[in-house]
Amino acid sequence: MRANTVIMIVLAGVFGVLAVVLANIWLTSQRSAMAKTDVPRDTVVVAAVSLKFGDTLSADKLREITWPAGAVPAGAFKTTKDLLAGEGTKQALQAIGANEPVLATKITGPGQRATLSAVLGEGMKAVSIRVNDVLGVAGFVFPGDRVDVLLTRTVRNPGDADQSFVDVLLQSMKVLAVDQVADESTDSPTVVKSVTVEASTKDAQKLTLAAGAGQLSLALRQAAAGKDEITQRITLSDLTGETPADVAVRQAELARQATADAAAAAERKRADDKINGLTRAVEQVGNRLDDLSKAKPAPALTSAPEAQEVVKEVIKYVQPEPSARATIGVFRGVKLEKYDVPRQR
Repeated sequence: MRANTVIMIVLAGVFGVLAVVLANIWLTSQRSAMAKTDVPRDTVVVAAVSLKFGDTLSADKLREITWPAGAVPAGAFKTTKDLLAGEGTKQALQAIGANEPVLATKITGPGQRATLSAVLGEGMKAVSIRVNDVLGVAGFVFPGDRVDVLLTRTVRNPGDADQSFVDVLLQSMKVLAVDQVADESTDSPTVVKSVTVEASTKDAQKLTLAAGAGQLSLALRQAAAGKDEITQRITLSDLTGETPADVAVRQAELARQATADAAAAAERKRADDKINGLTRAVEQVGNRLDDLSKAKPAPALTSAPEAQEVVKEVIKYVQPEPSARATIGVFRGVKLEKYDVPRQR
């Protein structure tokens, strides 16, 4: 091996060891600086074990941990004593994971039961919808999900075909419970008979009325979808392309009306064009007359009469000279014979 190669390898090893030593020294100094930094600390009560909906809170299921004072979550408790204060027990209103801060919005008040009334928002109502394995999205709707409520109904017209259609009645409704289970930690699909949703008073009235007017079904929304969508009514004509008789008649009337309106508009346009053309022609004639009236007539110039040459025509009649030969006809019986003979002078 060449000497230069050996020297380069030795230098690379020395520089590598030096870099490692310097990095360790820098990390140590940084840890020491962080340890010396005086950060205000506080305590926050967290769940010592995983809690489900309806679990009763007790000191053995809770613990206190240190927490940066400037980052304490809103509604958190500093001590277990503060959390359990008051008469009666407190229960979890939703699933709380281990080491997750226990907030006031996630538990009941003193002596309050873990029921749907405790999780309802201000001014909101809980309304149940009867569903089956199909209308309930095959059991894949869980508490905490958002759904759209669809209304299917059929209108019967005397002497005419029935009309069936589907409308999106309400959008982004929060599911509070499926059957009698309100635990949001449930993750196994189950076929249910009813779904309870959170609704305002007006929406609750709509759901109650719609339950008797037709068939309600649910459409599961994407978890991140928050805005309402623009929807339209879907009828049988949208499925098959066929148009019911009454709709066809109405469309024919609208088509005839549109054709008549278009013809009337075209006739009005032609009349307007003619009137405008006549107006422009009259204006042009008036302008021409104005120009002519303003123009001064040019003086008439008279010129001396020109001398004309008088030509006299003399007509002389000349007797034509007779021909030198003549044709003579002689009848021989009934036959005419012609002879060309010299003319006698």
